[in-house]
Amino acid sequence: MKAFTLLRVRFAFLLFLGITLTAATVQAQNNNNVFRRNSVGGVSIDAQGQLTSAPPEIRLKLREEMLKALQRVPGDLAAPVKMRKVSLRGLNNAIKASVQNGGVLPDAVKFMAGLQRIEYVFVDEKNNDVILAGPAEGWTVDQMGNVVGLTTGRPVLMLDDFIVAMQSTDEARRSGITCSIDPTAEGRRNLDNYLAGLRQMDASVKAGIERAMGAQVITVTGVPKSSHFARVLVAADFRMKRIAMHLEPSPLRALPSYLEMLPSARAVKNAMPRWWLACNYEPLARSEDGLAWQLRGPGVKAMTEDELIAADGTVQQTGRTSAIPQKWADAMTKNYEELSAEDKIFGDLRNVMDMCVIAALLQKEQLLTKANLDLDMIVDKSTPVQIDQYSVPSTVPTAFSAMKKGSQWVITASGGVDIDSWEVASHTEKSPEMDKLEGDLLAQGEGTTWWWN
Repeated sequence: MKAFTLLRVRFAFLLFLGITLTAATVQAQNNNNVFRRNSVGGVSIDAQGQLTSAPPEIRLKLREEMLKALQRVPGDLAAPVKMRKVSLRGLNNAIKASVQNGGVLPDAVKFMAGLQRIEYVFVDEKNNDVILAGPAEGWTVDQMGNVVGLTTGRPVLMLDDFIVAMQSTDEARRSGITCSIDPTAEGRRNLDNYLAGLRQMDASVKAGIERAMGAQVITVTGVPKSSHFARVLVAADFRMKRIAMHLEPSPLRALPSYLEMLPSARAVKNAMPRWWLACNYEPLARSEDGLAWQLRGPGVKAMTEDELIAADGTVQQTGRTSAIPQKWADAMTKNYEELSAEDKIFGDLRNVMDMCVIAALLQKEQLLTKANLDLDMIVDKSTPVQIDQYSVPSTVPTAFSAMKKGSQWVITASGGVDIDSWEVASHTEKSPEMDKLEGDLLAQGEGTTWWWN
């Protein structure tokens, strides 16, 4: 008779992926690209595309190289402000001028004048322009190689990500932008066979489970797999799973792991929870004339659904949710703002979601046409501006994680990211406040160029 019962929940990949994977500044100014492509923000990617943890000395070297390449932030960009306005016409012209003068973009352009969120979009018909506005400040590089605000430590917007969002609107409309990291059907079958033969839980089980499950597959759709944007999706998916499945301590006391929430292993029953991160916006506010818009809401929420594993290792959707997985998803959604301050990847994910919603809004409402604005350096896929390329992560090895509940054991989870930006852009409502703000926020200061406070 077995001394214990293993209740299997789908395995997540269990390696440290790090936070956001940003090395744009270094990559543009250093010819030794192998280091940056393969070891960025806490991960190392080998020639076969497998993710492994980058040693601390590599992460330190990355930060040192990025700091060396970082230009001094101009004084008028350094101070934190609640509202900085960025002219898309001016940004496009700044990119074009940089290309004509050798191709090296200034940091102010790469980091979009230090914007940390996009809250407003305004069409300036008089000047044939579209203006983005939101909180901003100067920038630096944190210990993990993230480009973050000088005072808040929150991620700044990346031009690379904005270009990807703007060039991926058709893909986003057709099928959305997604990321998932999943075991193979063969791996699940091997795990079933392995667990069926277990008689006791000892040190050998860890290696046995990892060997049986094998490598897990990383799937990204809707955006270039070698882009920084894609790295953000993968990293956010990874971090969510690590927190949920107690692979690392949660940075927030208010967000314990899913395993810690379980009263007993029996609470899992026969289903496995799947979590994913999705858009979480209120209806977009718009002015009466449809030329001023506001993004509202926290931006990101955690979703959950129970899944079942068939005998052949394939996954069956149930359309149902269980109480405890839903409780964990609700806790992550409720604490997302604080979580994104502690773990920068979640701030990065919200930034790229904001950009996708803005890109969908611009196209759906034909705002660039209304402004008679051609963003050839940003929207055109044949632009001479090349976004930074990173090694494509394709697999990650399984590692063991479990928690004992009474006499039973519960083992790991699954998840993903789903950005349905066109769905968000389709829900709008008129707001008198936008009519009041439109005039004030379009007023450009004297002598300014493509951004102003």
